[in-house]
Amino acid sequence: MNLVRIDGSYGEGGGSIFRYALALSAVSLKPVEVYNIRAKRSKPGLRPQHLSAARLLAEITSATVEGLEVGSTRVRFIPRERRGGRYRLNVGTAGSVSLVIQALLPAALFADSTVQVELIGGTDVPMAPPIDYMRYVFARNLSLMGANVEIDLERRGHYPRGGGKVRLTVHPLNSLAPLNVTGRGEVRKIEGIAHAVKLPRHVAERIRSAALERLRESGLNASIELDWSPNSHLGPGAGIA
Repeated sequence: MNLVRIDGSYGEGGGSIFRYALALSAVSLKPVEVYNIRAKRSKPGLRPQHLSAARLLAEITSATVEGLEVGSTRVRFIPRERRGGRYRLNVGTAGSVSLVIQALLPAALFADSTVQVELIGGTDVPMAPPIDYMRYVFARNLSLMGANVEIDLERRGHYPRGGGKVRLTVHPLNSLAPLNVTGRGEVRKIEGIAHAVKLPRHVAERIRSAALERLRESGLNASIELDWSPNSHLGPGAGIA
């Protein structure tokens, strides 16, 4: 077996190298072994939030996996196929839904049929892209490459309780077109979303007003949508993207 071995202590030595190693293994169907996982963190080894994405990737690819447990510093991942279908994943507490989406997409884009995933977890949490960025920036840029990825937000989830709900639909394709960006171009308009849940409406309004003031001081044409919901969430939170 031609096994690709990856040193998880390389660079920042965090969880990203583990997620991306498995993502690339899943899309290429090349077996991989990641060792020294999260070696540079205060608590080395896998945490619960890392296991969830890996287990779903294993399900989609019918993979054989060794070492997939909390605290493990070495994982062997042997994928066999890329299967479409319906899946459900509870990331746990406020584990980032966005980071899971990033890990799943390469395999899902080249599955044998459409992949639909219901994701439960954190949608707007520290150290991860907010779900609005994933919906309106990341997915849009993928569409420029020919990918059809739908990210539907049903409920937000903030740190520490999470509980957000997102539905991911990925339609398969044969190849991605290159994304040619040779110049920055002119900034014509900036759009965004300021949100608050289980908090007073004025929290989201103040966030939006402060952002608009700074952007307009710089001479930029900006429009920021307000998304406020007092109920149907596990815990309070606010943010802007």
